[in-house]
Amino acid sequence: MRAKPVGTTISRRTLLTGLGLAAVAGCSRSFDMEEFAVDLSPTGTVRPKISVDRAVTDPQVMYASVQDGPFVLPEIPYQKVPREYRRQIVQDPTGEAPGTIVVSLQDRFLYLVQPGGEALRYGVGIGKDGFLWSGRAVIQYKKMWPTWTPPKEMIARKPEVAKYAGGQPGGLDNPLGARALYIFKDGVDTQYRVHGSPEWRTIGQAMSSGCVRMINQDVIDLYNRVQGKAPIVVG
Repeated sequence: MRAKPVGTTISRRTLLTGLGLAAVAGCSRSFDMEEFAVDLSPTGTVRPKISVDRAVTDPQVMYASVQDGPFVLPEIPYQKVPREYRRQIVQDPTGEAPGTIVVSLQDRFLYLVQPGGEALRYGVGIGKDGFLWSGRAVIQYKKMWPTWTPPKEMIARKPEVAKYAGGQPGGLDNPLGARALYIFKDGVDTQYRVHGSPEWRTIGQAMSSGCVRMINQDVIDLYNRVQGKAPIVVG
């Protein structure tokens, strides 16, 4: 896929085919020396140990403005996002089965385990102290542009959100962002979600009421890759 210049808007079709379905098509094996510092000289001894896919490693493609249904997600100024929190392919550090989502609360990374010893890694924001959840569960279902309904406990803490007691429709200002993946344990809703957020600056921070927040472009990519009731491990 040819990287599009910063400031362009790519269609939802392009997003689905170029980003969301990359896992199906398989990662390419072309390498960018400047991006990955790989020594490809004849006498070089360093060899890449992970796949390289420009749809997952080129920030101009990953974080371009996106037309998604009736909404246009703004471009993310990725230069302001620490490199470690940008979407990338890494060696899998989790040991979990392919298809498993693993959230590292300490490192503030979300991994989607891939076959062959690799994982897709995304930067996330997590809950602040007192609002964290951890454990093993499943993604019971997922939604595009979900409605946000604040729980009663939040309304008690923040009366200003009471106006959304009946639900805030999906949209660019919705706290759940462009996608939400709903975490259930033993068939019971944990009330925790993996979801997008319009507040990309909070990625890597502990600020939420316990949910796992992602850059909207990243949560769309994750949403397109997660199949069925995927297992999720948070810890």
